[in-house]
Amino acid sequence: MIELRTPAEIEAMRPAGRFVAEVLATLRDQTRVGTNLLDIDRRAHEMIRKVGAESCYIDYHPSFGASPFGKVICTSINDAVLHGLPFDYAIRDGDLVTLDFAVSVDGWVADSAVSFVVGTPRDEDLALIDTTERALDAAIGAAVVGNRIGDISAAVAAVAHGEGLSINTDFGGHGVGREMHGDPHVPNDGKPGRGYPLRAGLVLALEPWFLQSTDQLRTDADGWTLRSADGSRGAHSEHTIAITEDGPVILTDRSFLGVS
Repeated sequence: MIELRTPAEIEAMRPAGRFVAEVLATLRDQTRVGTNLLDIDRRAHEMIRKVGAESCYIDYHPSFGASPFGKVICTSINDAVLHGLPFDYAIRDGDLVTLDFAVSVDGWVADSAVSFVVGTPRDEDLALIDTTERALDAAIGAAVVGNRIGDISAAVAAVAHGEGLSINTDFGGHGVGREMHGDPHVPNDGKPGRGYPLRAGLVLALEPWFLQSTDQLRTDADGWTLRSADGSRGAHSEHTIAITEDGPVILTDRSFLGVS
């Protein structure tokens, strides 16, 4: 069921969005060569406990997951792009890292992801990250009253296709509210003018993610981590936004922290 939020409810969602933004900015700043993925998860867990938030991941067990996730943050490295289950791995120079984080604060959820390179970057990795970020900007720009879900999807796809990338639509954006994943599904490819009409009060997590040379995924032995089928690298950018009569509001915006 698609739910629309009142202006007061959207205001009530801001603390969750701000906290998610702060955690991702902090963890990104603290992640360097030698940082262990389990330490990233532990630090995220500490920050959750400190503010009394609730993890959306630790007990999460959808049909596509082999078991409850068991951690509080997704850490995807290089050819992993989604649902990366933290494990005993020390980040190496040049690794492409994606952190995806969602929590509930006072019963309201926010969800966001950021990709970045640790240490010496490859030009192609920076270009892929930039493409996901530009696709996210385009998606947010299309998230206005009077448009439809297909307009958001088409905006994402236009950026990806402009860079010669193919698109997987199995996983994409989604509604956000009291739960992490709700209706509607927002695929990263679609036709403008199609799908659910965008109305004020709709809150969505928009999340372009792309792989460098494929749109096919394989699941790791951990039952969660999704990697590219051909070993090429992936990047993922995500924000939780609210559609209002005055335009989209980015609830997980990190710019107030002086970072993107």
